[in-house]
Amino acid sequence: MDSANSEPPARPPLADTADEGLKIVIVGGFGVGKTTMVRSVSEIRPLNTEETMTRAGIGIDETTGVEGKTTTTVAFDFGRISLNERMVLYLFGAPGQERFWFLWDRLFSGTLGAVVLVDPRRVADSWYAIDRLEHHGLPFVVARNTFGPPRHTLDQVRDALTLDDAVPLIDCDARDRESGRTVLITLVDHLYALSRAQEMAQ
Repeated sequence: MDSANSEPPARPPLADTADEGLKIVIVGGFGVGKTTMVRSVSEIRPLNTEETMTRAGIGIDETTGVEGKTTTTVAFDFGRISLNERMVLYLFGAPGQERFWFLWDRLFSGTLGAVVLVDPRRVADSWYAIDRLEHHGLPFVVARNTFGPPRHTLDQVRDALTLDDAVPLIDCDARDRESGRTVLITLVDHLYALSRAQEMAQ
């Protein structure tokens, strides 16, 4: 059968038992792997708004460390993943360039938590994402997207980002589905732990 003429895979339906949907936002610097993570974990064909980068972005978009990047997200990425029979995550990948940061506050609306992706070659690019999440009071986890053997320990990354000890920090490979799932499960566990702590404090 000619694959070029084959029908696209059917969109997996939501399980009848699914009764809890969580909106999750994936944020981070330009070219850190947000679109890649949404694509790798989504159980449906993800919606993305990637466009080819043009000369108009020269001098505006910071491409140091990602010189080979040819496309960029101009609105957001969207995907869906079922963690279990009851819980579904709706994933929104935010654009990384400064000129699109105005979209972030809208994406944060209704969000229960976030993943901050960090490029270990450009750690400082993640400061803005962390600052905005803290400003909005949104819980988050930080995932270092591996690009080869790590040059620094996770403790060194935590210090560089001045992360609170209570914020989970883990390694991941945004290209790998199971690695991406682990990041999302870490976030859900973190949200659950925060909820339990709040209940105990009341």
